[in-house]
Amino acid sequence: MNTDINAYKELGYVVVPDLFTSDEIASLKKETADIFRGRRGVIEGMLDTDDSIGDEDVLKQYVAIHFPHKLSPVIYKSLFHKGIVDVLTKIISPNVKCMQSMLFVKGPGKAGQSWHQDEFYIPTRDRTLTGVWIAIDDATVENGCLWIIPGKPGYIMRRVDNSSNEYADVDTVDVSSFAGEAIPVQVKSGSVVFFHGYTLHSSLRNKTTNCFRTALVNHYMSAESMLPWDQDGNLPPTEDLRDIVMVAGDDPYSWKGTVDATKPYLRPEKLVIKTTI
Repeated sequence: MNTDINAYKELGYVVVPDLFTSDEIASLKKETADIFRGRRGVIEGMLDTDDSIGDEDVLKQYVAIHFPHKLSPVIYKSLFHKGIVDVLTKIISPNVKCMQSMLFVKGPGKAGQSWHQDEFYIPTRDRTLTGVWIAIDDATVENGCLWIIPGKPGYIMRRVDNSSNEYADVDTVDVSSFAGEAIPVQVKSGSVVFFHGYTLHSSLRNKTTNCFRTALVNHYMSAESMLPWDQDGNLPPTEDLRDIVMVAGDDPYSWKGTVDATKPYLRPEKLVIKTTI
């Protein structure tokens, strides 16, 4: 695998095609349906379903689930995927930990995510936060692929009211000063997009009538950095959240142990996470 690490450092993102095999993707597709059918455990707000309802009709009722690795052995295993870890140990550190997974099932008509920087939500002390966006379905402009503004701003940008119905979020980053710089990241199923925590990205509404844009998104950072993340005020303030999974190397804070602070939950249609408006 020949990954352009310099491109990641300069542009804030890199795409690795075909990182997942067709068999691995098929396993993730099946697991996605099983998760949203409640076969890996019932989550608050999940609707009753039965075998008479097809998988697509089940998935159309949802947007995403946060922390699916806590209930799914298949998703948990994906955190350690060799291809992913090989890239992460080159762009982050030999010592890498994961703190979040999100499984998006963006069905026809579903809104996208507004412009944001992941470090606004998940702060690290050393700016090593990295999103790993695994395309389970082909991602196109029509079904709501990622859009990225190449580069890594040196600061967290102000969030303002969102007035676009393309996005589910109530706020966004004003990217008018970057007019013309945003590019669609259209990728085939099995491809993986790695992007930096300060890099601006978004996704538009799925405008198809029959296509899903399913993606598994995991977040990682250097194990050397502590994680002062209260999960948008849902947890007590902390200097180092230890709800983590080590995926490579050594944990310099292993003496602290780990905790299971967060349970999987469904993402709402209209998203109000955190704002500085």
